[in-house]
Amino acid sequence: MDIIKRNTDYALRILSELVNGPNGQRILSARHLSNVHHIPYPITCKLLQKLQDHEIITSIMGPKGGYTLARPPAQISFWEVIEAIQGPIYINRCFFSHFQCPLKERCPLREKLGNIHENILLSLKTTTLEEIRDKRPNQTGE
Repeated sequence: MDIIKRNTDYALRILSELVNGPNGQRILSARHLSNVHHIPYPITCKLLQKLQDHEIITSIMGPKGGYTLARPPAQISFWEVIEAIQGPIYINRCFFSHFQCPLKERCPLREKLGNIHENILLSLKTTTLEEIRDKRPNQTGE
């Protein structure tokens, strides 16, 4: 089972392209993002809409328009992107808020799995798009 689903991987790759411009941001079209990352165009458009709905990116109209980050890369966490695209992640059904396990109070795994779950969430919440930004000068002069 994948923790990060295919569409979430696509969304992170799209964002990795948007983050690699001047000041950590650039404006790119849906078509460009689709072509560069070999993501089907209709899926790219759906992912861009979800990211825009969650205020992770914003669209710019006009001939030089496209999509750009809504905030600086350091303010957008992997966790936020994952939640926007696939919803919350859980290492085990025990951690679903609505799951009622009869062994909950005496389960020998719950504490250890709970710690692992919290560590994964903490890592995703503290990893930002800034960390995947290519800090080298852009060859195209951007």
